[in-house]
Amino acid sequence: MSKYELCVVLNATIEDDERTATLEKVKDYITTHGGTVTDVDEWGKKRFAFDVQKMKEGYYYFIHFDAETNVPIEVENRVRIMENVVRYLCVKQDEA
Repeated sequence: MSKYELCVVLNATIEDDERTATLEKVKDYITTHGGTVTDVDEWGKKRFAFDVQKMKEGYYYFIHFDAETNVPIEVENRVRIMENVVRYLCVKQDEA
């Protein structure tokens, strides 16, 4: 199993409960495909360097998880089409 970090930027205009539900859905995608969520780091609302989809800010979350190599691909395929996700990026962390 490898260690991964998924950065998810959520729409800043949605309500707190909807944002929490979206984050839980992302974590559920990871566990459904065989990954294990180890940590969720919430950075809160941050201003973008430039407008993204006519928005000036978003909520940043960093989800650390352990998984096989196929899991990040499956998770990205589902996160890509989520309505409240503005941007996402999944990277493999160094093993050192």
